[in-house]
Amino acid sequence: MNVKQYAQIFFSRRIAAPALLCCLLIGAASSVQAQSQLGPYDRGNAGAMLDAIKDDLKKNYYDPNLRGMDLDARFKEAQERIKQAQTRDQLIATVAQFLLNLDDSHTFFIPPSRSARVEYGWEMQMIGDKCFVTAVKPKTDAEAKGLKAGDAVLSVDGFQPSRGNLWKMFYRYYALMPARSIRLIVQSPDGSEPRELEVMSKIQQGAAVTQWLNLYVRYLQERADVDHDRFYEVGNELLIWKMPTFIVSEEHVDAIMARARKYKSLIIDLRGNGGGYVATLERLVSNLFDRDVNVAELKGRKKLKPILAKTRGKDVFKGQLVLLVDSDSGSASEVLARVIQLEKRGTVIGDRSSGKVMTADRFDHETGVGRVLYFGTSITIADMVMSDGKSLENVGVIPDEILLPKGTDLFGRRDPALARAAELVGVKLEAEKAGAIFPKEWPK
Repeated sequence: MNVKQYAQIFFSRRIAAPALLCCLLIGAASSVQAQSQLGPYDRGNAGAMLDAIKDDLKKNYYDPNLRGMDLDARFKEAQERIKQAQTRDQLIATVAQFLLNLDDSHTFFIPPSRSARVEYGWEMQMIGDKCFVTAVKPKTDAEAKGLKAGDAVLSVDGFQPSRGNLWKMFYRYYALMPARSIRLIVQSPDGSEPRELEVMSKIQQGAAVTQWLNLYVRYLQERADVDHDRFYEVGNELLIWKMPTFIVSEEHVDAIMARARKYKSLIIDLRGNGGGYVATLERLVSNLFDRDVNVAELKGRKKLKPILAKTRGKDVFKGQLVLLVDSDSGSASEVLARVIQLEKRGTVIGDRSSGKVMTADRFDHETGVGRVLYFGTSITIADMVMSDGKSLENVGVIPDEILLPKGTDLFGRRDPALARAAELVGVKLEAEKAGAIFPKEWPK
């Protein structure tokens, strides 16, 4: 399961990152956390978390009317569920659901961390309107059970994955209630009968994590390719840049773009890039235009400065530009792709992006008697409106050319979207070779 983009949005003042069904949150039976009797302070801790969340919403949510939600009524419902909860998991799910009722991609509960690390050993992703397994880690139960890249995922613990609920599944399985096993119904690319699998997780016990952020950093490191850029060169004709995140410095972007200026064409692969810092987005746009660009307006409770990218003058890339996006491209990735379209600067290829484009801040809290519990909230502080007057939230970016890999492409490690991007700038690149440029990598 690909947690990278969901982990990226836990950093302060970011853009570009609603609820997994309540019964999936509260009805889960195979959580890593022991279903023990509640301790003397557990309900009180959950109540304190709920109080802090309510306060964060009232003070900071971009819409003072909370999108029509009756805050007091929802708060009382959550208090009653806390009284009735029988396990810690049910307490955490109740607190999380309180924010998920807003159905806002950037407003959610950041729970206390756990000492156990759970590795599922496989990843899934929406491609078009279908969900597919995109990678399976060697020597895992997933591999032993016959799960393969290219398998269509029809059901996850009884729920059909969709563009609307997949991120909530990640939230449940990685942040709220990691699972000892996941029941899947999958279908091979050859169209054979669907098969049911129970895939066991790998659980590693460790020291307690004292800050919740450390947990998400740890998940960011689960994949070998999440924290470094990768490149592929074709003479002086083309540079392909696999950009995994916008959580990097402006100087880092400048250095890469200085390298890009030596080539006639540039492909920026934003697939799987969940976004990051606003300042990094501004800097990248500044490196792509020989004029200032109004990226977007921010609309919140108070007047906010627009996102404006000031050109770097002669130090900009002027060659051909192609961007690749997919359903895991979020936040800053989506905004960049839409700016390129609106300003007619290049071509966007791939799948419709995730549609998670808001501006949010993180608010940290702690509670507990004897043992301190660190938790937090992510609260949307502004909507982002592009220069055409439209928001990308829940809409995403529709590529200039939609090109979706099939299950057979995933199984055969072919990358038709990258091959097509290269073709647009005059470079011949077979889909098989393109698939080998940035292969899925797992840490050894």
